[in-house]
Amino acid sequence: MIAFNEFTLKNGLRVIVHEDHTVQIAVMNILYDVGSRDERTDKTGFAHLFEHLMFGGSVNIPNYDEPLQKVGGENNAFTNTDITNYYLTVPATNIETGFWLESDRMLSLSFDPQVLEVQRKVVVEEFKQRYLNQPYGDVWLKLRPLAYQQHPYQWATIGKEISHIENATMEDVKHFFFHHYVPNNAILVVAGKVTTAQVRELCEKWFGPIPSGKVPARRLPEEPAQRAKRKREVKADVPASALYKTYHMPGRFHKDYYAIELLSDVLSRGQSSRLYEKLVKEKEIFTSISSFTMSSIDPGLVVVNGRVRSGVQLYDAEREVDSIIQEVVSDGPTELELEKVKNQAYATLEFGEVEVMNRAMNLAFAKLSGNANEVNEESKQIESVTISDMKRIGAEIFREENSSVLYYQSGKNS
Repeated sequence: MIAFNEFTLKNGLRVIVHEDHTVQIAVMNILYDVGSRDERTDKTGFAHLFEHLMFGGSVNIPNYDEPLQKVGGENNAFTNTDITNYYLTVPATNIETGFWLESDRMLSLSFDPQVLEVQRKVVVEEFKQRYLNQPYGDVWLKLRPLAYQQHPYQWATIGKEISHIENATMEDVKHFFFHHYVPNNAILVVAGKVTTAQVRELCEKWFGPIPSGKVPARRLPEEPAQRAKRKREVKADVPASALYKTYHMPGRFHKDYYAIELLSDVLSRGQSSRLYEKLVKEKEIFTSISSFTMSSIDPGLVVVNGRVRSGVQLYDAEREVDSIIQEVVSDGPTELELEKVKNQAYATLEFGEVEVMNRAMNLAFAKLSGNANEVNEESKQIESVTISDMKRIGAEIFREENSSVLYYQSGKNS
């Protein structure tokens, strides 16, 4: 159980405080409710670009890292399809330094043209290294637009193509910042050796004067129900041929989310899971195989992927995968399997609550659902999942007409 208090400033900033006086540190986590799904189709990659720009100096502080390091702090950030998240850790006595730094860059970036050029080059190089120049790096650049025809999940967080970042103007940057990086589009969690009264006072002092902004209404195109299987075959100079098969599923806060998550775990979590046991150990068709859920806020994907042994055809490997999935969907997992994956899920939750920072992140994300206490309801939701729930949702999701398949063939580009 994660105990917390919450309040909202007049400018709309939602604040959550989690007191833990057993530690000597304090953490700040600021979640901005903006991800790659909020980008324009012709200007993608901006949410990720901003993750970098936010460390390039704010209106009154030219260097973010230096003052934080001087007080023994450290920080990082990440971006995904739904959110952009910034976090820092400091000795508890120095928490006000965190408020000073974070409030100043929420107020305004420096908008230094040189910073934009530097970070543009960093992101372009990251695009090349991680997505274009390493084996299997371009999988999601190809698989996302296959699975999504309308919704902006059709592009990866890095963006559709390098040119969108290369052509980003300072006007584009300012427009994106002042529409999304505003108090009423953020959730601040402060946790560790702090008090609610202390945090409230610091919030009023540092964040209170920042004006709220006009956040554009989120009107994302809904992805139509998929009516036919989609397939794409590519060939690349990679070590082994690989299969990537996706199925549309409900979003992260849907009531059936945990039934799908546990069903995916039955299929591939651990070496005694169905897919691993049958297709890696027994039949030796795959050298590795896994299934996972994308856990996105809007309707997402269940992904099954694996690399096949030399000489195995991907279409044959897919049929073996399909056979096992349909067996699980038809008969359901065994009671023993259900107990195992539930215990694994409980362990993951408990492990995730060990670190103060993880608790802060989990509270911030739960608040996006409208109820921060969702963070304390996960165990009950997992516990309530039944075999019949898994069979029902499995039958809805694991249909061929709901699938998109990328056959990633090993070989020289043709």
